[in-house]
Amino acid sequence: MTLPPLSTPLTPAGRCPVDHQALAGAAAAALAPNGCPVSARAAAFNPFEPAYMQAPGDYLRWAREEEPVFWSPELGYWVVTRYEDVKAVFRDNILFSPSVALEKITPASPEVLQILQGYGFAMNRTMVNEDEPDHMARRRLLMDAFLPERLITLEPMVRQLARQTMDRFVDQGRADLVAEMFYEIPLTIALKFLGVPDEGAEQLRQFAVAHTLNTWGRPTPAEQIEIAHNVGRFWQTAQHILDTMRAQPDGEGWMYETIRQHIAHPDVVPESYLRSMMMAILAAAHETTSNATANAFLTLLSHRKAWDDICANPALIPNAVEECLRVAGSIIAWRRVATADAVVGGIHLPKGSKLLLVQASANFDPRHFENPDEVDVYRESAVEHMTFGYGAHQCMGKNIGRLQMRVFIEEFVRRLPHMRLVEGQHIDYLSNTSFRGPSELWVEWDPARNPERLASTQPATALSAASTTFTIGPPAKEGITRTVVLQAREPEGDGQRRLVFASPDGAALPAWSAGAHVDLVAGGYRRKYSLCGRPEDRHTLQVVVQREAAGRGGSRHFCDALQVGALLQLAGPKNMFRLDETAQRYVLMAAGIGITPMLAMADRLKALGKPYTLHYAGRARAQMALLARLQQDHAAHLHLYIKAEGQRMDLPALLAGVTPQDRVYACGPNRLIDELEALAAAWPEGVLHYEHFSGEGAALDPAKEHGFVAELRDSNLQVHVPPDRTLLQALQAAGVDVPCDCNEGLCGTCEVAVLDGAIDHRDKVLTHSERAANKRMLACCSRAVGGRVVLAL
Repeated sequence: MTLPPLSTPLTPAGRCPVDHQALAGAAAAALAPNGCPVSARAAAFNPFEPAYMQAPGDYLRWAREEEPVFWSPELGYWVVTRYEDVKAVFRDNILFSPSVALEKITPASPEVLQILQGYGFAMNRTMVNEDEPDHMARRRLLMDAFLPERLITLEPMVRQLARQTMDRFVDQGRADLVAEMFYEIPLTIALKFLGVPDEGAEQLRQFAVAHTLNTWGRPTPAEQIEIAHNVGRFWQTAQHILDTMRAQPDGEGWMYETIRQHIAHPDVVPESYLRSMMMAILAAAHETTSNATANAFLTLLSHRKAWDDICANPALIPNAVEECLRVAGSIIAWRRVATADAVVGGIHLPKGSKLLLVQASANFDPRHFENPDEVDVYRESAVEHMTFGYGAHQCMGKNIGRLQMRVFIEEFVRRLPHMRLVEGQHIDYLSNTSFRGPSELWVEWDPARNPERLASTQPATALSAASTTFTIGPPAKEGITRTVVLQAREPEGDGQRRLVFASPDGAALPAWSAGAHVDLVAGGYRRKYSLCGRPEDRHTLQVVVQREAAGRGGSRHFCDALQVGALLQLAGPKNMFRLDETAQRYVLMAAGIGITPMLAMADRLKALGKPYTLHYAGRARAQMALLARLQQDHAAHLHLYIKAEGQRMDLPALLAGVTPQDRVYACGPNRLIDELEALAAAWPEGVLHYEHFSGEGAALDPAKEHGFVAELRDSNLQVHVPPDRTLLQALQAAGVDVPCDCNEGLCGTCEVAVLDGAIDHRDKVLTHSERAANKRMLACCSRAVGGRVVLAL
């Protein structure tokens, strides 16, 4: 999302896009800082009431749908709830400064300030609330400890601690996992990583709670006094630890490295930073992982099928962690302040506006995630959650947290797969805006069913001593597939097959929306196909495969070799070709097998009662897939152009009356898309949307390529991209999180921002104008024209 300048009209009439009067009623009295009335629901928003912490995504569902950016009088903040808006604000850390991230959301009273002063409290800038250029200069010096090759050395320690801790309670049949394990081990790992002695763990826990309430909570005046004393003692404890470490600065650990960088570069890492970071990191380094782990187990055990799926296939654990971070992350909201007038989600924000970015709401945005309310451990896009933030300030310790969560889940899957939540327990959370995790999490199990007990009498159930070695970073997509059975294979015109898939156990399959696709994986092939069944049918998924005799073999395998009853793997659904349902009129255009997503869109528009026409071109009637269904369900809107019958789609004539309120969707071969792009050059931006069904030209031929260097401006990294590797592969090997779906330049998932250097565009996603602007590229296929490209990563 690009933020328009303040002078950009928000609507054709230049008005705010939200009908505040309809939301607030005519009697609305309060006004937001930009002059808009405050709606009744915005005025009632209170993140300190239990409903917010119990389910923040659900609590803000109304806002995502009705008022995605709203002013909260309770907080004095603009609340941002949609995925693309949250991501856009995180991305621009110049226009949206992080300087308020650690500001007390409940102002301190004079008495509290006096108490803190008595302890010498002098909290200043840390990594999370620092502006550029200071932030990146320090981050560059302190990043080495977070590189994958360093972090992987922690896994044996995490696993050993997990096994030793489980030994204490595995035969008890009942445990509070937070008290027994999920607080203790992340704290131990954090202190080891930092190089800090591990005594005083319980006191550090109390201090961390006080820090959270002091910064992000709404304590009463009396509570503020007690909290202030705890925060003051926390500050003094942190300074004592730091001074001890500084006296002998040759120790091992991240804080020792920070101390040594202070000695070598006192201008970049000053003493004030050392002292502030010491306190902040003692809380942040373990609390978020502890909370995220407890949230993950609560999520998985509350959705038993998800738990059973990973017990049956532990290879799903890395992606299950990402899905749990999406559904129930431990960081649910973060803060920014506008350094100039800005526009977010179409709403004008004056300079100085404070923003609460609710990541937990963004993670449930249906505009980005298919069926977001479902817990789906097979969700390929789970890794795109906003829980770790985004951009230059993305969480540095994300991979330490991922590693611990993966190991914990695997050990419980191995040793206590029959574990369940204790019924009737009430889950309590600490009241605050930004950090979420249960104070207790009680589980129970029958020790007689423990696999290690059953091993002596039932050898087949013996506990495996083997464990998975997880890679550092996001999960590999190859392991994120579900097993389906081919229920039916029907001809759909000459050379095409309609394939119908179901779950082997008859369970419901994921919901999907018009434009979504799945990956079929079988026989060594992985291919993408648009869904074209009926979305209301939750027990089957349908695609049409066009058999390509001269292709690479995938379509022939799915059309010829795959028999009814065969099991295969399926990834998705995922939607990179989403239907904008807000337009006034729609023109759908398809050629050949491109009809599959267009049929799904026609079904959706018909259900919505929206006006649409569907134009479908093919060589011959016998070769046109899904024709019978189109004529049955969309006859009044359908126009056919059959080459064998002398008919041709005249695009200029058909699209002569396109208006800014229209949307044109198309799928087909390059010649169709090219002609549409030429016509769209005269249309307003955003009218034309298209999808190619061929990635021709995106394949890498090392003999014809040259190497280049990708300079990552935000990370201060130089990544060499050799001729035999894509930019995406080189970035991922360097530990840089860049998601990707297709690897063919068809989906747009791996888009990265370009700051400098000409690009050899080879994708099928960017428009001609977007390519000419040279501001973005698709990392899976496009390359630098010369020897260097600078990226905003």
